[in-house]
Amino acid sequence: MTTALPLFPLNSVLFPGLVLPLNIFEPRYRALMRDLLALPEDAPRRFGVVAIRDGREVAPTATGMPDSAPAQGTDPTAGFGPDPIKSFYTVGCVADASTIRERAAGLGEPDDEDENDDDGTATDADPRAASTGYEVLATGTTRFRLLSVDASGPYLTGEVEELPEEEGDEAGALASGVLHAFRGYQKRLAGARERTLAAGAEQDLPDDPSVVSYLVAAATVLDTPAKQRLLQAPDTATRLADELKLLRRETAVIGKLPSLPAADLTRTPTSQN
Repeated sequence: MTTALPLFPLNSVLFPGLVLPLNIFEPRYRALMRDLLALPEDAPRRFGVVAIRDGREVAPTATGMPDSAPAQGTDPTAGFGPDPIKSFYTVGCVADASTIRERAAGLGEPDDEDENDDDGTATDADPRAASTGYEVLATGTTRFRLLSVDASGPYLTGEVEELPEEEGDEAGALASGVLHAFRGYQKRLAGARERTLAAGAEQDLPDDPSVVSYLVAAATVLDTPAKQRLLQAPDTATRLADELKLLRRETAVIGKLPSLPAADLTRTPTSQN
């Protein structure tokens, strides 16, 4: 069974159970948030997050374009080409927005250190400085396969089919091995960054195999293609087996380096849409 779902392409991978903060400023995604807010209060506010394979998360700037040119971010395909599905990985994750808060013009703008260059988002002509936006907090729920993309509306929508999470063989035993390897990875990473792990962190790790597989996939410092391969694994056991290999490899690599720059595992960066 397939369904239509609004799409939100990102330069990152969302996993089920993980929290996704978003800072919405482009017109196409503001339109999406307005439509979600218009739903009945008890209705889920769902949209599909897909990782970008080849494209840009934010519409390219239009410096030097005539005043008659469309405003940046109004074209739903901007940054993705005329056939957007070719720019996306086709396995994504449904996000359920628990909070959508409108931001008044001139409020909530990022500090200078949060601004990005052309392949990220904000510039000196950042449209957030002159328009309202939304602060969104969403949570990944279920995986889906993207079958087609419709660009006829103010934002992209996709025909998707949800993917069940099969456990696979030996998932429980693999989860135990992955947790052990992940703790070693955390310790080695903290040492490489001259940091210490918070006391009691080990007790905070879950034991459900699928939850373990997604938590470790999100918390391990990997590039987008590697995270995407974990997201689209056919079952939990396969994902855990792949993670075990990755953790052992990454831990060995970190041990041979004097220091390693990496994202803070206790924080999730806010996407600047």
